[in-house]
Amino acid sequence: MTLITSSQFKGQENLGTVNIPSTISQEAKDVLSEWTIENRNKGANLPEAEAPAEEWAKIQKEYADVASEFVPIVVEKYGVTVDTLFFGGIRAVSVIPKNYQPSDKVIVYIHGGAFAFYHADVTLTSSVPLADATGLKIITIDYTLAPHAKYNQITDEVLTFYKELLKEYKAENIAIYGDSAGGAIATSAILKMRAQKINLPKVLVLWSGWLDVAEIGDTYTTLKDNDPNLVYDGFLENCAEAYAPKSEWKNPYVSPVYGDFSKDFPPTLIQVGGKEIFLSNSIRMYRNLKENNKEVELDVYEGMWHVWQGYYDIPESKMAIKNTKNFILKHLNNTKS
Repeated sequence: MTLITSSQFKGQENLGTVNIPSTISQEAKDVLSEWTIENRNKGANLPEAEAPAEEWAKIQKEYADVASEFVPIVVEKYGVTVDTLFFGGIRAVSVIPKNYQPSDKVIVYIHGGAFAFYHADVTLTSSVPLADATGLKIITIDYTLAPHAKYNQITDEVLTFYKELLKEYKAENIAIYGDSAGGAIATSAILKMRAQKINLPKVLVLWSGWLDVAEIGDTYTTLKDNDPNLVYDGFLENCAEAYAPKSEWKNPYVSPVYGDFSKDFPPTLIQVGGKEIFLSNSIRMYRNLKENNKEVELDVYEGMWHVWQGYYDIPESKMAIKNTKNFILKHLNNTKS
């Protein structure tokens, strides 16, 4: 989910540019050099949550059209096979890497997009490189976007899909990962699975998870003028309200950081960038899991922006994907390394 941001930094020749630390790769510096505060803020003008569905549909199409331009590039680069399938009537997109060997293990991807943007077909810059790294099939759930569906329907769609998937795969052979809002949906869905006594997936990975939809947490303030592509007012807030009414924002099925982690929960890898306002979300989730004696790793990347893993050619993305692969395969008892 690439959105908006930057601020004025003392000592910079161009006060509209994003601060570029000397401690990151040249490739990452090149990405940051293309972003400005002005362009970040221009995107913070989404419809109100209760605006006519047609208004949301129009801007959703615009975002999807832009994202779709990158799909043929990543598919050709990695030589994957992409297909459409259905589980329990829920549509999904599967990615099979060129090095795939028939396996009883599978990765389920819950894509991001602030709950309101993208469909599974245009999120392949995330799933394709990870499929290639792990050698496993990745299935992306094409859930209904907000505001056309609210949080309960969306998490229920994930559960419907997952329960049908359990007819083909054992729970201990299923990994789930989600980025941004997809991380929230994935985590909330697992909490709901637990409540319904559904066998939990073996492992969870969160990339830049939007785990508290309210503007709560230290880095929502401290990084507000330093995050290169996330803006709360006029963007994230509108999407959060489209997903759930404010009265439900502390519901764990909306903001899973408020969940009860004293009970069963799968081993979790949390990746987050040092530049993003969601850093506090990840720290809080890590502490919740750690203090409840759950297996959890917090994997923080210097100078990285929101869901940098999708920029698959930069060294920091390759490192994050490698660490994700190792964590998933370790818990799926896969001998591939």
